[in-house]
Amino acid sequence: MSDLDPMLLKCEFDRMTAVRHIGLVTGVAHGVIEVGGLTEQARTGDLLTLQRRTGPDLAGEVLHVGAEHIHMLPGAAPDGVSLGDRVYLDPSPGFTPGNHWLGRVIDPFGKPLDGKPLLGGLQNRDIMQAPPPAVERKPLGERMATGLAVLNTILPIVRGQRIGLFAGSGVGKSTLLATLARSMQADAVVVALVGERGREVNEFVANALGPAAMKRSVVVAATSDQSALARRRCAWSAMSVAEYLRDQGLNVLFLADSVTRFAEAHREIAVAMGESPSLRGFPPSVTPLIANLCERAGPGRHDQGDITAVFSVLVAGSDLDEPVADILRGVLDGHIVLSRDIAERGRFPAIDLSRSVSRSLPAAAAEAENQMISETRKLVGSYEQSEVMIRAGLYSEGTDPLLDQAVRVREELDGFFGKADAEGIKNSFNRLSLILRRATAGLPR
Repeated sequence: MSDLDPMLLKCEFDRMTAVRHIGLVTGVAHGVIEVGGLTEQARTGDLLTLQRRTGPDLAGEVLHVGAEHIHMLPGAAPDGVSLGDRVYLDPSPGFTPGNHWLGRVIDPFGKPLDGKPLLGGLQNRDIMQAPPPAVERKPLGERMATGLAVLNTILPIVRGQRIGLFAGSGVGKSTLLATLARSMQADAVVVALVGERGREVNEFVANALGPAAMKRSVVVAATSDQSALARRRCAWSAMSVAEYLRDQGLNVLFLADSVTRFAEAHREIAVAMGESPSLRGFPPSVTPLIANLCERAGPGRHDQGDITAVFSVLVAGSDLDEPVADILRGVLDGHIVLSRDIAERGRFPAIDLSRSVSRSLPAAAAEAENQMISETRKLVGSYEQSEVMIRAGLYSEGTDPLLDQAVRVREELDGFFGKADAEGIKNSFNRLSLILRRATAGLPR
């Protein structure tokens, strides 16, 4: 469908209005602006533009609607705002995704960020959709090729599965997400960049994704300098795009970077509304908020496609018990942990196999494949338990047959975990099988 399709143009004109409502500033306190005169027209989430008497206009959103006033959460510090300043109401724009959005970079309101014009689709969608009814959803689907040997074998991802990606800063989280966007088996990819640094948005699109992967992708971005409402809305808008594509029967890969910044944006809003941050700095409402976002992904109804999702989490100091990570572990179908120690010795992706799990197993693999996965985990676990002793030169070969095998193929397994494999799942298992045979037989590499 062309961006200049006559039907799209007609819908765009139909959504326009010649009326603009105006209110006045009646108070400013704690970073929130009180506005009078708009209580009958405003809805939470509507956009506002405040005309300061000196300085540029100040954009914001409706945070709260009361009987006499509305509260505006500004997108920047309300310096220079005076009583009586005019506030223009811009009703929340309809969010209307379409297939012609593929290949584009947009903001949480559906406006283009790549410098080219973009029309909305034919139908308005609520960015706060409920998940499909539980009893009507399909079961998880077939295993998907990922382009990475370790995810093709030990940590399989199946169609409709939802995975958490837990990592500290600088250990390859964004690189792994970009690899999945380029290589993973899917009809379309939707990427939510929540609170990302402005410089890195274009870098992710141009370099990490590249032109080929971008053709099947929609990137929804809200940079770190935007308001908390825009950053929170970014994840919802991206999920709405994924749901639209799913409803067309497509197998959609949804990548969120990151749920942590989504939760932090909600915390700013919740505190401004008076909610107490009681969950290690987060408000209690963050739990159902994250759960709802995750439940919207997954298998669709039998007449729909599926949303396979990877939700990244920034874990400070590798603390996997911090609130956001703990919430996600309880609602997702597995998690991948990236290790700083592994990244520092040069293996990417730096997946800590012992701390990662895919709940699609054992159903996602055949009996022989499950046997290989089990043997591999035993070898990795055996080596890790004795690694300090081995490095100190205190281990003597012949003491433990399993550990002898683990030491024998340690380097080869480590290389396998960091290897790309574009030839598919069967090829990855064949390579793993050869490594395990050498471990058992003691053959030289």
